[in-house]
Amino acid sequence: MSKYVRWANEHDAEILTVLNHEFNGVELTADEVENSLSSTNELIALAILDDQPVGFACAQCFKSFCYRDSQGEITEMYIKETARRKGLATLLLSFLEEELRKRGATEIKVITGMNNAAALKTYERSKYVKKTYVVFQKKQ
Repeated sequence: MSKYVRWANEHDAEILTVLNHEFNGVELTADEVENSLSSTNELIALAILDDQPVGFACAQCFKSFCYRDSQGEITEMYIKETARRKGLATLLLSFLEEELRKRGATEIKVITGMNNAAALKTYERSKYVKKTYVVFQKKQ
């Protein structure tokens, strides 16, 4: 079993549309994903298992005047059901953490559902500490 993580690129647009639909039900076209890949500062990593893309994770690095250092945030992470429990989520986390560190982030936040036990366990094993934030969301 070979497993690794690499940066996603425009050639991955088709598989990213499939993985994203499985993850959150949003239907995007490959053209939309390709345009996003070429026009955003979002970091998108792809998990590969036996030469097949089986997951992805996204991150952002940003600077606010409110803080001395850059802030990192891992915003999305998904591994296909058949590829779970093989260490790919941890590989994705490490890969993104390293890049965020290179970009000056001294703190990284991850947001996940409070009932997502597998994700919570993964983040805790990776030394993330649970905080007590409340997130509000509003559709415009």
